[in-house]
Order: sequence, then C-alpha cells, then structure tokens
Amino acid sequence: MASPHTHKRRTLLIRLSVAIAAVLALALLILILALTVFKARHPVISVNSIAVSDLNFAVDVARLRLHFNVSLDTNITVRNPNRVGFKYANSSALLRFRGDDVGEVPIPAGEIGARDTRNLDLTLALMTDRLIFDSDFYREAITGTLHFETFIRMAGKVRVVFDFHVVSYTSCDLEIHLSTRMVFNQTCRYKVKL
Repeated sequence: MASPHTHKRRTLLIRLSVAIAAVLALALLILILALTVFKARHPVISVNSIAVSDLNFAVDVARLRLHFNVSLDTNITVRNPNRVGFKYANSSALLRFRGDDVGEVPIPAGEIGARDTRNLDLTLALMTDRLIFDSDFYREAITGTLHFETFIRMAGKVRVVFDFHVVSYTSCDLEIHLSTRMVFNQTCRYKVKL
C-alpha cells in the first residue's frame, strides 16, 4: 500500500506534467500561427502615376549654357498585407540619371495598419547642380528625350511575436520628352527583402 506522502508526490508530478504539456502546446500553437496565419509579409509599393509638374528648359547660346529644371509628381500606394501594423522608418524617394542621384524627397516615418493601404504624393525635384558637368545629360537634352529612374525604398518592421524587419524597393525607368513635357515608357520593378 502506498503511503500518503507517495500519493501526494504522484499527484503533484501529474499536475506538473499536465501544466508543462499545456504550456508547450500553447507555445507550439503560437509558433504555428506566427509562421502561417500571422507570417510577416513585405509591404507592396505600387507606383500609380508619374507626371511632369514643372519643366523649364532653355538654351542660352550667347553664354553657352543650358538651363533645366524639372519636378515630377509621383503618386504611390503602400499596401500592408499583414494582419498586424507595419511601422516604417524615415525613407526616401530618389530621382536618378544614369545611376547617379540627382533628386531626393524624404518620406517621414509612419505606420500602416493591419491590411491597410496608404497613398503618398511625392514631388521629386531635379538638383541641376549635380548635372552641370555630365556630358551624357547634354547629349540626351539635345535629342529632346531624357532618361531617368525613380527609386523608392521603405524599411520597417512587423511585430508577430518577434520583430521581423522588412524592406521593399520600387524603381521605375522613364523618359521625359522635352517638347511635350510628358512622361513616356514608364517601366516599374518591385523588389522585397525579409
């Protein structure tokens, strides 16, 4: 016959085993949900439109100078496909000419709610001082068509049990026809990084 002390110990051991099993089952359930239903996904940046808002182009033959200013109104949509909010850090949109940054606009830090979408209107202004000594720029300007690239990078985090850092990139190649002051042949590419 078992002593009362042994019976209490066995009961305590059974309760402890049940409690440990319940905690492990709960942790496993949370892990499965975090890796499936609540899996961290990258935000999707879509470029809706790029339009020339301001374009000044003039050739000063007497002084052998080219005056050029351009501003591009860019409308983008950032979609958060996650079931939790996406907090993004200070980001930026760049205007590039042949791989060199010639314009920039900051995108202030913010948050996009779960499965929510945010529209952002950005104005990219060309910094002409970065093109003064670029002979490729003058060659393209003479043809009447300039080739630019817009580049947008947003980095942030999604918290699903742990913080997951996500980064999304969007770049668009485009042509600006100086005579019509219009954007043509816009081709965009989207990249992500977890």
